[in-house]
This record gives sequence, C-alpha cells and structure tokens, in this order.
Amino acid sequence: MTPAVSLRSTPAQRWLARLSFVLVAAAIVILLLFAGLRSLAMLAVGSAAAVVSLVAAFFFLSRRGILRWLSLAVFVLAPIAVIVVFAFRGVLWVAIVSAAAWLLASVVARGALARDLTDWRMPEHPAEPPVRHPYLIMNPKSGGGKVEKFDLRRKAEDLGAEVFLIGGPEPVDVAHVAREAVARGADLLGVAGGDGTQALVAGVAARHGLPFVVITAGTRNHFALDLGLDREDPSACLGALADGVELRVDLGMINGRVFVNNASFGAYAEVVETPAYRDDKLKTTLNLLPDLLQGHRGARLSAQADGAETEIRSPQALLVANNPYGTGDIAGLSRRARLDRGVLGVVGVKVRSARQAVDLLRGRHAAGLRVLTAKEIQISADAAKIPVGIDGEAVSMSTPVTCTIWPSALRVWVPRDRPGVPAPKPPVNWARLRQLAGLRRERAEVAA
Repeated sequence: MTPAVSLRSTPAQRWLARLSFVLVAAAIVILLLFAGLRSLAMLAVGSAAAVVSLVAAFFFLSRRGILRWLSLAVFVLAPIAVIVVFAFRGVLWVAIVSAAAWLLASVVARGALARDLTDWRMPEHPAEPPVRHPYLIMNPKSGGGKVEKFDLRRKAEDLGAEVFLIGGPEPVDVAHVAREAVARGADLLGVAGGDGTQALVAGVAARHGLPFVVITAGTRNHFALDLGLDREDPSACLGALADGVELRVDLGMINGRVFVNNASFGAYAEVVETPAYRDDKLKTTLNLLPDLLQGHRGARLSAQADGAETEIRSPQALLVANNPYGTGDIAGLSRRARLDRGVLGVVGVKVRSARQAVDLLRGRHAAGLRVLTAKEIQISADAAKIPVGIDGEAVSMSTPVTCTIWPSALRVWVPRDRPGVPAPKPPVNWARLRQLAGLRRERAEVAA
C-alpha cells in the first residue's frame, strides 16, 4: 500500500498561494487596462514568436548549409521583432510589467509549494567504523590537472591514505587496481577523477561493502554535485576521511556494469561515440545532429520498462538515469536531489518534424516525449550492437541491453560540512495552489 504524506499547510504557505493568484490577476489586469483589445494581439504575437523560434531552433539543429544559418538568424530575430513591434505600438512597457508579474507569480507559487517537499534530502548515517587503510585512485589528467593544482596526493597521504596515480601512455584498468587494493586490506576506496572512473571503482566498493569517497577532480562532476560536494575545491572532499557522514545511494546497472549518472542511447550515444567529441563537443554535436534527427544514422531502438508494462517505440534518443533528474530535463543536465529512490529515470525523445518540435512546448506531456520511472528497462534494436554512452564514456554493447537499479548499493562518505544539494524546484501545481489559497477545500492527506 502506498504510504500517505501529510499535506497540512502552514499560514505562510496559504498567504504565498494567495499572493501568487493576486500576481496572476495583476498581470492580466495590467494587459487589459493599459492595452485593451491590443492585449489579444500582444498574446498572439508573443505566442507566434515562441513557435517560430522553436521551429527555427529545430531546423538549425537538423539541417546543414545555408538553411541552418538562416534558421539561426530567424531564431535570433524573432524575439527582437516582438520587442520592436511592442515598442512601435507603445505597449512594450506593458508587456515587460505583465511578464514580470507572471514571473514573480511563478516564484511565489513555487515558494508556497516548496514546503510540501519534506523528504528531498537523503538521510545521513554515522561514518563508521573508522577506516585504517583508505585507498584513493587519482587521475592527474582529469579536470585539466586538478590533482596537481590542489595538491590532492599530499593532502590525502597526510590523512593516512594510500594514493595510486594513473599514469603512463597505456590505459589503466582502475577496477582491477581497486580489487587488488581490497585484496591487500584496503577498507575504503575513493576516486579523484571523472564520473566514468568513479563508477568503475564504486562498483568494486559496492560489491565488497566498503565505503567510497568521491573527490571532485573531474570536468563536470555530475555525481559529486548530486552528493552535495564542493566542485570548486576538490581537497574539501577529503574531509570525509576526517569528519564524514555516510549516504547510502543507488547505483545503475547496465548489462552488469555500474553507472552513477546515466546511460544514453540513440542520438545521445551517437554523439558521445564520435572520437572528435572530447576535443570539440559543440562542433561535433552540430555536425552529427542533422543525420541523427532525420533518421539517417544509428539503429532503430525500442524499449520496454518493467517487463511489458510500458513500451517506448522508435525513440531517436533514450536516456536512462540512476534516479530521475529534475522536472522537464530531457538531456541529463540538471540535478538529482536524491540518489536513493530505488528507481531509474527514463526519458525517450522522438522529434522528426517541426510540428513535433513545437509540441515539446508542452513539456512532459508532449507527444514526442516519454518520461517515466522504472526498476528495469530493456533496450532492443535492429542491430546486433549499438553505441551506448555510460557516464559520458562511449562503449559498444550487444543487444538487448538491460538497465536495472541496485538500491542502496553504495556507502558514500562525504564531509559533514559541505555545500549540500539545493532544494528541488517543485512544479507549479495550480490545483494544490487553489487548495492552499482556500479556493478549494484542502485535504489533510493525499497519496504519496
């Protein structure tokens, strides 16, 4: 049975909800009072410009040559044209004030709803028992040389850790290095490097039940950020060895391999697979997207979540995340407030026309977008092998590919004093706001 969550409101919530409706009303009144019938034209022009911009963005990404650059020009000029039209008609200030009221209403509404998010922080546990032989693997090349820049090796050794530096021209099997360290008595593993390296060593730590330390020496550090660690000063992560707490987080599994962030398929993976991607990500992506979006590259995919309960047919891009990303994220670029929900976050994208691109304005309800959670998802294809991006690393895998969640698999030690994870922004739920404002009778409890 699904547990119930109390939604009893506070006076602050109720007043914020009422204020949000007042601001919405003010935005509408400002338009009608100072623009009159012209307000309808303003809304029509603004909506048309938004649609034109989105269509132009789609053609910029999906075409080459002169059409691409014409599309970019339209994308830039559309909002400028709206400003010029509004200014010429003497209603620019009305549009600005009304838009500001709408924006403020959204901020206030999220403030009213934020108190409903009572369980967005991961619980902390004591970091015990004390470790005697911590073993840290560091990649001096990661993040442009952060290991040397922040003197991580010396600082770790001062705290009693044994440090292995990845060096030499030949690839290093970091999972093998970690297993050998465990065999010699290591009772904690850690990594100063990118997310891909983090995942390989985290898998070893999880299988042996050892605590794991993440050091933000990578370029993007998505996993570390979702743990609330300090990206600006990687040495601060070493505080987990001296005064730390334990977070028990999930791990994603793809055909038996661990991932800490996500596994990407289709257009996502095709881009990551390209050798030039690491040297020039933007140029490589722009060069590949036209073929990918028009269906000229890659295998045809299909996915089934939790057996045959849910099917995603022929997605151009598929993202499977270790716990869901923030609301509306279709590229795995936002944050995950919690990594212990015990579910995969799945996003499937299918956009092959300007009409479908415009439909993405509907967000999670767009026809070309599937957003769901699952404990297992199987990806099939009309090819024996497909490219997969695992935590930003390109690999080739035999089909079908199965992704599962490994709940509470990893004991992550983090410093007690750390930046933390910002509270997630709740979606604007107008039905709930009406309850808070007293416009609808409020229920004491709702299903989680």
